[in-house]
Amino acid sequence: MLKRILVANRGEIAIRIMRAAKELEIESVAIFHEIEKKAHYIHFADYSIEIKGTSPKSSFLDIEQIISIAKEIRADAIHPGYGFLSENANLARRCEEEGIKFIGPYSRSIETMGSKTKAREIMANAGVPIVPGTKEPIQDINQAKKIANEIGYPILLKASAGGGGKGMRDVSNEEEFEQNFESAQREALKAFGDDSIYIEKLIENPKHIEIQIIADEYGNYVYLGERDCSIQRRHQKLIEECPSTVLDPIKREEMGKVAIAAAKAVNYVNAGTIEFLFDTNRNFYFLEMNTRLQVEHPVTELVTRIDLVKEQILVASGMPLSFTQDEIPFCGHAIECRINAEDVFNDFLPDTGKILFIQEPDGNGVRIDSGIALNSEISVHFDPMLAKLISFGKNRKEAIEKMTRALKNFIIQGVKTNIPFHLSVMKNQKFIDGTFDTDFIEKDFDFESMNWIDEKELEMLAAILAFHIIEVEKNKIPVKTESKLASWKEQQLITRRLI
Repeated sequence: MLKRILVANRGEIAIRIMRAAKELEIESVAIFHEIEKKAHYIHFADYSIEIKGTSPKSSFLDIEQIISIAKEIRADAIHPGYGFLSENANLARRCEEEGIKFIGPYSRSIETMGSKTKAREIMANAGVPIVPGTKEPIQDINQAKKIANEIGYPILLKASAGGGGKGMRDVSNEEEFEQNFESAQREALKAFGDDSIYIEKLIENPKHIEIQIIADEYGNYVYLGERDCSIQRRHQKLIEECPSTVLDPIKREEMGKVAIAAAKAVNYVNAGTIEFLFDTNRNFYFLEMNTRLQVEHPVTELVTRIDLVKEQILVASGMPLSFTQDEIPFCGHAIECRINAEDVFNDFLPDTGKILFIQEPDGNGVRIDSGIALNSEISVHFDPMLAKLISFGKNRKEAIEKMTRALKNFIIQGVKTNIPFHLSVMKNQKFIDGTFDTDFIEKDFDFESMNWIDEKELEMLAAILAFHIIEVEKNKIPVKTESKLASWKEQQLITRRLI
């Protein structure tokens, strides 16, 4: 069994990993940049050590420094979480060279699946259905334009070296091609240091369905059902759920077996996710493989009752999977909302500031994976995600009801959040019916609906604002603007109620 894990991440995912380690009686070590020396996640580690860097973000991307720290503190494993270096084959390779366990797949698997074009080729050879498109990365615009015409519009331009929506553009016709190709190249180069692009046929009105898999070192592979990640904005997931409304047990088993075939094709070990596009004719196509733990893993944990992070650690410790495919229960329904520091009334621009007040919802069927606490500083240096709010019910209707209640009771003051957006989605008929697709926000979401607020909510927010005004006066809390005290558009209504 591992004895000490260096958590090469921050925020809520660092806390999630540290909690799992503590349950397994494994020591955890946090790393932090100087600007976050009082960050909430540090308190959950047994030890912490400062990591240097020219910028806060670059410090978490410094492979050699992370390896050096792991050796210095005698950590026998590194867990990368998600983001940062979680899908960096070089970090996994350096761990292998230094005899440090990388809690994730082998470096060769990350490298293979990290190249989107190589991954498509391997998947096709393994019999996994893929979207029609190029097999090799393209950098020449004239060649790309010719291929696009052969495939037929609409098409999708995608960065060859990475995912997460970076370097991705929808192109409807030839007139739009050149501008979008050059824009995708610039973004891909900035995000991944590689401006090569590949082209896919755009599957219109699809669902985004992903299958969670996990494997051990002894050739045991299982799938843990699917997640529907179709509620997206600019290719960034916002709401995920398990199971999907469009899969029945037969289709779930079919996709699960295909996902395992994909994982076996690259000798995959540990947790990973195979992502698919699911069209209106119930056909599915390989999209990509995420060689790491997903942000949305909690919905799978609630429905299957399997702790994925603990299982990751046990697999990395050399233990076989603690369950077989037949032993995985699929029970109930779970929904996750990503709570971000964003101004939903101003094109979802990230917001910054200090958390002046926080009230987290609780009760049966509610889980929060949070990275913030009172006085947490939300800066421009890191991702704006504050927490993940997850609901669980005996069915989807109950999960939506519990999520709606939880969102109304989740109060964060000091930064603006996207809670109003999530509340409006929960009340949207297309979402309730389960008939939405990846174009939901562009086609079916009414942004005016975010102005909705009921009388009880108004009274509660007014009381909280009144409390803060008293605290500000009593303790001389520095506040940049009044808007930082009320993160919803209705702050003026609240203020008037106080008067």
